[in-house]
Amino acid sequence: MKTVYVYILDTLADWELSYVLAELNSRRFFRSNASDIQLLRVGATLESVVSMGGTTMVPDVSIDEVVVGESSLLLLPGADTWSDSKHAPAIAKAGEMLDAGGIVAAICGATAALASAGLLDNRPHTSNGAGFLEMFAPGYKGAAHYKEAAAVVDGNLITAGATGAIPWTRCVIEQLDVMDEGALQSWQDYFTTGDARHFFALWESVGAGA
Repeated sequence: MKTVYVYILDTLADWELSYVLAELNSRRFFRSNASDIQLLRVGATLESVVSMGGTTMVPDVSIDEVVVGESSLLLLPGADTWSDSKHAPAIAKAGEMLDAGGIVAAICGATAALASAGLLDNRPHTSNGAGFLEMFAPGYKGAAHYKEAAAVVDGNLITAGATGAIPWTRCVIEQLDVMDEGALQSWQDYFTTGDARHFFALWESVGAGA
């Protein structure tokens, strides 16, 4: 069993989580012998939050209930509210997760929160473009490790910019090791290009074509 903790906060960017949550929750393209995935929404408290798109979400657990370990993954979406001090425990938990061998996947504004805490100072990473972290992450010292890429994986850390939801999702699924590589490639190709050939290749790769 692997546990994916999804940190939710007011103004979170809905589109950044949409692909990864849909695939992890539905399991529609998983290998037949894939590990079970438990998805839990996590909040600073147990109070509901409202996304950028106006969707109300309710946490299943609070951040202090997150179990840190190699079988855990913490998803951190972008939001306009990461600078609120009440989210500091979530960033501290991300640091603990990285140290313990768990996976942390941050996208968009969440990368700035990690950068402000010094968690990107010595690791390859990406964000919303060169200069973004310098602008929004006081004390950031990781510019030498910044990569111009849609998504970057460095061991157990995954980062992406606001437009990188699809490659970010691919990286998360790869780290969880729940889809065959051929299916995952077809998935990314289809949702990136819209070419129907990739759609049929995807379904055939998981046996749905029969």
